[in-house]
Amino acid sequence: MNVAKNINLIRKEKGLTQQVIADALNSDNSVVSNIENGKRELKVSELEIIAKALGVSVIDLITYPDVYVRQGNEPIEAILQVRLRKDKKEKILKMVFGEDNLEILNK
Repeated sequence: MNVAKNINLIRKEKGLTQQVIADALNSDNSVVSNIENGKRELKVSELEIIAKALGVSVIDLITYPDVYVRQGNEPIEAILQVRLRKDKKEKILKMVFGEDNLEILNK
């Protein structure tokens, strides 16, 4: 797995210049050159910016030339746990679930 090499290959495959990535990162070509040559480590936030500039997902930067494809149409289930002060609980629940469902949630 060589993310730097993959960024270079994907960029070239799409016919894009280093300037496209440099502009997305608010930097210059030398920074992109250092990234693609493995002379500069990337932050996760930079990976996200580069992936967006190249029109791919972050996981595709990692797995290239393989492309990650979800199997089936199963919905993704996520559980989010948030601690709220009592005075904020009702306001947040209304925002997320709407006025009509608040009564159900408080049971």
